[in-house]
Parts: sequence; C-alpha cells; structure tokens
Amino acid sequence: MENWRAPIIALATAKGRASVGIVRISGSGINQLINALCHRELVPRQATLLSFSDAQNNVIDEGLAIYFPGPHSYTGEDVLELQCHGSSAALAVLIDRCLELGASMDLRLAKPGEFTERAFLNGKMDLAQAEAVADLIDASSALAAKSAAKSLKGEFSKKIHIFLDALTELRALTEATLDFPEEEIDFIKQHDVLGRLEKILNEIHEIKKAAQQGVIIRDGITVVLVGQPNVGKSSLMNALAGEDVAIVTPVAGTTRDRLKETIQLDGVPLHIIDTAGLRETTDSVEQIGIERTWKTIAQADLVLHLLDASQQQNVSDVDQELLTRIKKELAPSVPVQIIWNKIDQSKTKPTVLKNELLVSAKTGEGLDSLKAELLKVAGWQPEAEGGILARKRHLEALSEAEDFIEKSLEQLKNGSSFIELAAEDMRLAQDALSKITGEFLPDDLLGKIFSTFCIGK
Repeated sequence: MENWRAPIIALATAKGRASVGIVRISGSGINQLINALCHRELVPRQATLLSFSDAQNNVIDEGLAIYFPGPHSYTGEDVLELQCHGSSAALAVLIDRCLELGASMDLRLAKPGEFTERAFLNGKMDLAQAEAVADLIDASSALAAKSAAKSLKGEFSKKIHIFLDALTELRALTEATLDFPEEEIDFIKQHDVLGRLEKILNEIHEIKKAAQQGVIIRDGITVVLVGQPNVGKSSLMNALAGEDVAIVTPVAGTTRDRLKETIQLDGVPLHIIDTAGLRETTDSVEQIGIERTWKTIAQADLVLHLLDASQQQNVSDVDQELLTRIKKELAPSVPVQIIWNKIDQSKTKPTVLKNELLVSAKTGEGLDSLKAELLKVAGWQPEAEGGILARKRHLEALSEAEDFIEKSLEQLKNGSSFIELAAEDMRLAQDALSKITGEFLPDDLLGKIFSTFCIGK
C-alpha cells in the first residue's frame, strides 16, 4: 500500500465554474505548508480571511483558510481547507502552488476517495459508513439521500455489530464445551444457544430484506424496450419520462442507437433504455444499432417486449422468434414483460395472457398499471422506505453469514461430536459480517471500493 501518511491535496468541490471552490489538504506536517502559504498561524476550526499568492508574490485569489488539527477532523489527520472563488483556473494555480510549497513534505495529489479512505483507516468511520458518504453524494432521489444519511450515522453498522457481539458470546459458550465436555448440557441448553442462534438468523434475514430494498433505491433497475420497428418504443419512453427525450416518426428504423433516460418511480431510479427496432435490414448503420440492442438486452433487469395492438391481435411468428431469442440471450432470472401498445388505435383489444399488459403511450391508458408492475418486478416494497442503502457486496456478505449460521445450527442439532464444527461456522459467519464494516477485508478489495469515489472525497 502506498504511504498513506504522506499529505495529500485535491479539489473538494466539483470542477467547473462556481461561486465557491474548496481545496482540501490532509496529512502530517501541514503546519509547514500553512506557514508558507498563509504567512501566519491559524486558529483551529476558525475561518481566516487572507490572500493566497504565487512564488512571485502575485495574488492568486482571496479566500478563507480553516485548520482542523487531528484527530478532530474528517480524516483524523491534520486538515487544511482553502475556500476560494470557484474559478477552475485560479483553483488549479492554487493547487500547483501548494504542491510546490509542500514538495519537501512529499505532498501529492489525492487518489479517488482517499480522504474518506484515511478516515476509515484512522478509525473515524467504518467501511459501511464510508460507502454511505459516496452513496449520499451520488443519491439520485430524496429517498436515497435519506437512507444514505442513516447509514452514514452508523445505523446499519450498529445492527451488524449487535450480530457480531451476539455471535461472539454464543461462540464462547459453544467452545467452552470443548474444554469442559461434562458441562455440555449446562452450556448449550441452559443458555439456549440454539434458540438464540435461530433468533440471530431470523434478524439477519430481516436486515437482508431491508438491504435488498436499499440496493434497489441505490442502483435502481434497468428496463430495456425492445420490439420490431414502429411498435411505439420511443413513444412509450417519452410517456414514462414525461417529456420528449426520443425522436418519434412513422419511419421504421428512426431509432438507430440506444437512448437512455433515468426517471423516478416512488423514489426508485428507473433506467429506461430505448433500442433500435429488431428486424432484418441492409442499412449498415441500423445493423450496428441492432447489434447494440442485443448487447443491451443482456444487461437488463427487465425487458419490455412491445407489440403493436393496432396491427395484430396475436403474437406474430416474427415476434415469437424475437421473444424466443430474447429469452435465450438473457439469464433465466431476468423477466420479460410483453406490452401491447397503441390500444387507442385498435378496434379490438387483444386477449392478454398473465404476463401481458395493454397500454397506450399516446393517451396514457395503462401506464399506471405498467409503472406498478415495474416496481413489483424490481421487488420494491413501499413500506420499506427509509431502509438501508445497501450495496450488492453487503447482500453477498449477509447471505454468506446466513449460510454459515444455518450450518452451525445443523451441527449443533447433530450432537456433541459436531460442536467444534458449529463453533467454526459461527466464526466464519462473523468473518462474513465483518466484511460489511471493513474489519475483515482484503486490501485489494478495499482499494477497489474507494477507487469508485470521487476525487476530493
């Protein structure tokens, strides 16, 4: 691991024109930089107005400097924040000047997420809280922001630590029987190890359900619109988005490439992808679009296969072939929803099967039912609002812990000969849960997690 004690610097606000820009510096020895840049001592946690100058003593900008001595700072280290006008040019010059002044102390540009990584390494927050920082920044809805704030405060982590403490106690009781086998009944039955372990398993299952909702809130669902040309895919996308984001014409093959739009349904991000119509064509540009459609289908959480209710009353042979190939291209777990569009233009509405819906992208008929079905397929439960804004790795860790606890219960029920195995499964369950908070995590995975953060945070 690169020397994470060396001081680092980065722009902590978004790039581009803004009213305010913030440069953040963290690490040991930054008092030397403060004296060289600010030409004075700074009162901790108090904003000081001053001018920042270059090597020729030309003023770069006037702004505020705030010094946060460690460990009472975001990273747990000494931190200096410089608040200036949001000029990209001026901020770049200021960062270069700081790097110049801090060369002797090995000051360098921060990597993505390195400030938060240092906060984690210095014990200011655990890994679940650190991830919540990035999730709060990336939140695309009020519900996602609310859930991320809860995780940042440590609500998710507290629940994990409760499980860890309970497993530690049950492990101790179980392992004690290995040293005192004649006391087996007292330790196992008197302390109700089986019952308490089953209770932990049930509680982890409930947390997992809340986490599954959190993954939906955080990542949303990817819905791909497919079908033959002119079935109304672009019109449906516009209707769901509430605005004209896709070009709609009577000319077949108008959509040559995929078009993506994200909307919110009950706080859940819905990533809608409109694709090129699937048909045989000699148009080389359209062929490229169709090839990309098949690649996009493979990445879907849900596929909406559109049919034209104004032109047919049953699934045509062409559409049946498309449907067969679509299902072949997908993982078995990815659902395909058949949508009969243009029912406003149909003299006789088609007889729909259980997995088929009738809609009119033009009039809006059936759209509410479609939206409800989208949320249902995603697994969204409205009563779970405000839950844990979890990541897929959290779900994997919870599932792993469930598996080991189930094995431990089975070993305990099999009798005294399996007690050692039961205790080992409890330890493995603890290791799985500890991955969530970062107490048991490989360094390479840690680096991968923080590499997804924005620079300056």
